[in-house]
Amino acid sequence: MRNTQRPHKTYGVDRRWFLRYVASVATIPWLPRQGRAVEARPRFRDDPFALGVASGDPTPDGVVIWTRLAPRPLESGGGMKPLDVAVRWEIAEDERFRRVVTAGEAVASAKLGHSVHVEVGGLRPQRWYFYRFRVGDAESPVGRTRTMPAAATLADRFRFAFTSCQHYEHGYFNGYAHMQREELDLVVHLGDYIYEYGGQDGKVRKHIGKEITSLDDYRRRYAQYRLDPLLAETHRLFPWLVTWDDHEFDNNYAGVVSEEQGVSPEEFLRRRAAAYQAYYEFMPLRRDSFPHGPHMKLYRTCDVGRLLRFCVLDTRQYRTDQPNGDGQKELVGKALDPQATILGADQERWLKRQLKDSPAAWNVLAQQVMMALLNRGTPQRPLYSMDQWPGYEISRRRLLRFFYEAQISNPVVLTGDIHTNWVNDLQLDAARDDSPVVATEFVGTSLTSGGNGGNRIAEFERAVRNNGFVRWYNSNRGYVTCEVTPQRWTTDFRITPFVDRPGSPVKTAASFVVENGRPGAQRVTG
Repeated sequence: MRNTQRPHKTYGVDRRWFLRYVASVATIPWLPRQGRAVEARPRFRDDPFALGVASGDPTPDGVVIWTRLAPRPLESGGGMKPLDVAVRWEIAEDERFRRVVTAGEAVASAKLGHSVHVEVGGLRPQRWYFYRFRVGDAESPVGRTRTMPAAATLADRFRFAFTSCQHYEHGYFNGYAHMQREELDLVVHLGDYIYEYGGQDGKVRKHIGKEITSLDDYRRRYAQYRLDPLLAETHRLFPWLVTWDDHEFDNNYAGVVSEEQGVSPEEFLRRRAAAYQAYYEFMPLRRDSFPHGPHMKLYRTCDVGRLLRFCVLDTRQYRTDQPNGDGQKELVGKALDPQATILGADQERWLKRQLKDSPAAWNVLAQQVMMALLNRGTPQRPLYSMDQWPGYEISRRRLLRFFYEAQISNPVVLTGDIHTNWVNDLQLDAARDDSPVVATEFVGTSLTSGGNGGNRIAEFERAVRNNGFVRWYNSNRGYVTCEVTPQRWTTDFRITPFVDRPGSPVKTAASFVVENGRPGAQRVTG
């Protein structure tokens, strides 16, 4: 996250630009066709499963299991020949695979970087399962995953952790070591899984290469991150629910608008297509999220029976340009444009429909940027981040009013991006102290981005004093654990005092509770 100054762009797209855009994406690879020759018994000198295994997007009867064949992960092509490869997979009820429940064969396509996404079905709800892959004489690590409760089930308890912003150069992923020891049903990642910047000397660790722009660049960067043993092990142990923010592509981009001056639409969209394809290749996502050139539909739901509905959002791909030149500005001009949008019209309609039709006791927005109307200036001259929801203030107000008027059951907003922890009561009208609270926002800090943390940030300390809806703020690194029951939601903010070296301990800095039917967070003391 970085404040930048740039002139406002128009929202429209003219015909000449559109024709150039069509030409720019004409060579982008689509889903590989069936019927290609497949290598059935390849031989490897190095471990083809060096990048491990992962699972995600669980349902009551299934889950996506993932791997990527890459015996030399940091080389172009991962050290693989440009041939499709047959991969066997198995799901079992036990870690030793004495009770295999389903198995099959998938194709690791060369066009998709030899990634494998298997959408497994026919499993029992609310169960732990184990999975593995085989290719030639090689066998993957054994992954562990879990299905969701049945649709009609009101689960007694569900535990998950969420995190975001894991800049490799800024530190070691110490939080994951402690996350692995928690009894979790799911891990939620809210974006900035990688950072696109070129390697810099003098950092804790160093990115390989310059700023990434090509498909090979993005693949190598993901591989560098996934070779981190703590990240790889957390993927192996739990199913994940993922969404992106900006750094999976380019900092502070907005729809089809680059942060940088002088970037042509063609160049921008070619790079976005490469970034989106690499993201899909490395994440345990379903075919519904398969990218089509520079477009990839990532918004979706994940239901935990009748207890929780996760609405996973994308606040980057469909937004109009940040108003008023980005940065921190007053709520004037384009910030109050009713046509400005952070979700896009289709996603906003979809979200309202999913919330209105939800059978769940708790309705969760897993998304990227702060929703609260946080005044970062002074009472005399209020300033707001134009990259966050306040930069799209009419859109923000419209959603909060929908929570209130449609009587959505227990809305909770999960947020990343800002590299600090916050607890915010979301009011219908933040300008009035007596305005009803309609939802609760829990903002998780970064896993590593920004370095060790724990420092005093004058701007944010002033914001705490100036915004009565803020219940808590903290600047350490870490992650957030949530335990949800039909009666209450409990959030624990886990902090790691340092990330500049391995082995940080973990502390619970604060805990908050939201009671069913009573929006707003209450701090747990003692």
